[in-house]
Amino acid sequence: MIHFTFFRRGGVFYGFEEQGHAGFAESGNDIVCSAVSAMTMLIINAIEVTFASDVDYHIDEKTTDIRVKAMGALPDFESDEKKRFAIAGLIEAYYLQLNDMLEDYYDYLDVDVKDD
Repeated sequence: MIHFTFFRRGGVFYGFEEQGHAGFAESGNDIVCSAVSAMTMLIINAIEVTFASDVDYHIDEKTTDIRVKAMGALPDFESDEKKRFAIAGLIEAYYLQLNDMLEDYYDYLDVDVKDD
């Protein structure tokens, strides 16, 4: 099972971490893992390249655990309100997509939110 914890401050999503493996199918055929991997890299690349904002991320090559923080979603770190909205919205969209996936893949995904 892949465990997700999304980070939220003042109602604003600014990051997440993923731990574990989906276990839906064998490596190379696991559609849940493939979907999660593609969406995660989309989030990182969109924030970093499209929105030109720093993304602090770490991918553990042995465990494939991932931690992503985009502080540019928060007003203390980014003055451009539109950029903050875009970054936070992208991360929240990932949270919502994963919750939609839970309907069909509840044995393979777990999604939580940590407010700080």
